[in-house]
Amino acid sequence: MNAVLFTDLDGTLLSLSDYSYDVALPALAALKERGVPVVFCTAKTLSENEYYRAVLGIKDPFIVENGGAIFIPQDYFSFEFTHGKEQGHYYVIEFGARYDELRAALNAIRAETGFKITGFGDMTVAEVAKDANLSIEQAMRAKAKVYNESFRFDEPKDKEPILFEKVHEKGFSITHGGRYYNIHGRNADKGRAVKTLTKLFKREYGAVMTIGVGDSKNDIPMLKAVDQPAVVRRLDGTWLDIQLENLYKAEGVGPEGWVEVVEKFIL
Repeated sequence: MNAVLFTDLDGTLLSLSDYSYDVALPALAALKERGVPVVFCTAKTLSENEYYRAVLGIKDPFIVENGGAIFIPQDYFSFEFTHGKEQGHYYVIEFGARYDELRAALNAIRAETGFKITGFGDMTVAEVAKDANLSIEQAMRAKAKVYNESFRFDEPKDKEPILFEKVHEKGFSITHGGRYYNIHGRNADKGRAVKTLTKLFKREYGAVMTIGVGDSKNDIPMLKAVDQPAVVRRLDGTWLDIQLENLYKAEGVGPEGWVEVVEKFIL
């Protein structure tokens, strides 16, 4: 049976402290040698995904901006399938809302509540670089959002339910990732995208075994959509608080835990 690996990036395949991935390179090489698809499923933009795909030599489809869209290389599957548009050398299946709609909703919430909300759209490239511990080039890629807006919510934790309620009132969804809150379309979540892509893999390979690896709340839909969910340990030593019947909790933090999952369930 073919394995398909769906993986978060920040805090999972990439270290949350410095975005390093060196410890994962041997396992990635082994996956490529076996022909196991490695599907990024992340809050990151198209530009950020393309950067890490190039650096790590990954050629498989990927899911951007918390399930906002699936990008599939045009020569990847041996059959034709329904997609929304073609972009560059990808077929794109879109689920997300438009960026300008998301920005307008955040601005309205800020005006109604007085909450301190700072989105990537409110920050310069240099400010995003400093806040997210990124290089200027990485920050430019992070700001190239289409389906999702990342933002800081500098209010006490007890104000969070009001924020969530306001986002839902505006017709959108909200998740909290490793560093930022994210507002996105109601139909955009990692789980929906994973299920859609899994159907395509099954058409290509027949039976497949899906493994999902994550570390934070925005990974929950992905973890619920795979056959074998796994979480890596976070920097503070804890795991994501989620109850799933066959959930595997890796001992390693970030990429060390990622390697542990790959070795246990695939290699």
